[in-house]
Amino acid sequence: MKPKEILVFGATGQIGRHLLRYLTKKNFKVTVVTRNIHRKAYILKSQANAGWLNIVEMDNPDSEKLSKLFENKNICINLIGILNEKNKSSFDNIHHLFPKKLAQYAKENNLEQFIHVSSLGIEDASDSKYASSKLSGENEIKKIFKNYVILRPSLVYSVDDNFTTMLMSLLKILPIFPIYYDGKTVFHPIHVTDVCEIIYKVILNESKEETIECIGPEKLTFKEIIQKILKSIGIKRIILPMPLIIANLYANFFEIIMKNPLLTKDQLILLKYNNSPSLKYNTNIDLKLNSDLKYFDKEILKYSYMWKSGGEFSKEKIG
Repeated sequence: MKPKEILVFGATGQIGRHLLRYLTKKNFKVTVVTRNIHRKAYILKSQANAGWLNIVEMDNPDSEKLSKLFENKNICINLIGILNEKNKSSFDNIHHLFPKKLAQYAKENNLEQFIHVSSLGIEDASDSKYASSKLSGENEIKKIFKNYVILRPSLVYSVDDNFTTMLMSLLKILPIFPIYYDGKTVFHPIHVTDVCEIIYKVILNESKEETIECIGPEKLTFKEIIQKILKSIGIKRIILPMPLIIANLYANFFEIIMKNPLLTKDQLILLKYNNSPSLKYNTNIDLKLNSDLKYFDKEILKYSYMWKSGGEFSKEKIG
């Protein structure tokens, strides 16, 4: 039987790199799109065996080039997302207009599925530009193409993320660590490999017209996440609640001086809202899409040794 042809946007990100390995091992032929093949190809080529991965360079893609990519494809997966705006990479362009365009091409080329990765908790956070742009993108997809599947993951983590690894680095050097809203914001962290398994099962089940909220096996507050990370790297720090007015000043300062700010004003808005299932849609747990969900503290132990004294030669070894 001819293997299915899958087109992936956003393959160089955390989910994308793991997903390429997962899908090509399952005998899917994957085409990935990158803006700079010279900077990204070496990362992508290492994720799959020769013959199963096709890399296409497309900087500033026009409609004709994009549309051609969809020819003879069975499935399109969109993983593209940003956490802060810069230059032409606005939330509206990336989260709303681009997915809308992909959905149109998926419809024109009669694809079997369009799988779009969004975010959990966006319906509550209507005053966040990030959340409202994500929700606008979802709504456009639903209007255009009926063979959609929208995945809404909570916090996705792994050794390749920009969340736990950044926190480990900051906690290593800061004697006092600030938290916002008393650290009470709730998350349901999900490991990246569990997200990949969900995408695979969605393809296998030929799911359509469905929104799935993707969560891990436990509910953790932001403060609990920090405490688990501290324990994993074997250090103690003072966790200090920061008044919102000061946090906003810091966020404004970071946005001015940093290309990738540690904190933005929009992220502060998002932290007001729990990152939890809405109960309007099925979760991956409801649908039994995962064989064995991974627990946060056990998984971060597998790579947190890099932030311990002695690094890979630290005394505690993880099997």
